[in-house]
Amino acid sequence: MRFEVPQFIDIEDKIFGPFTLKQFIYLTGTAGICFMIFTALPKILAYILIAPIAVLGVALAFYKHNNRPFVVLLESAFNYYIKGKLYIWKKREKPVEQEAQELAAPQIPTYVPKMSDSKLKDLSWSLDVEERRRSGEVL
Repeated sequence: MRFEVPQFIDIEDKIFGPFTLKQFIYLTGTAGICFMIFTALPKILAYILIAPIAVLGVALAFYKHNNRPFVVLLESAFNYYIKGKLYIWKKREKPVEQEAQELAAPQIPTYVPKMSDSKLKDLSWSLDVEERRRSGEVL
């Protein structure tokens, strides 16, 4: 028995002509709000209020930012401004005195004699000596 695998499942169905259900709801809601403002307020004030509402309604219906609906962008922006921020790392400046003390300490050059013909053994021995010198052990 064969089953058909659905294709194009990420594309919404066009229900009302060229519009999806969400687009239709956004556009009819925007049109209704704009009509109520137009009938309730004087014409000049109504035009001033209708313009941003109409732009928002059209953006909600059609605009996609990074292939994601505009409503997701609005939700993310709202959550960013409302929720608290968690800062994990903050850089702290070193006091200037500590840096001056570190620079004032004389650097004593360490003499590493050549003990063998193998460069690998010489490198290993010099690393051991340098590690002891940094830890404060007397050589």
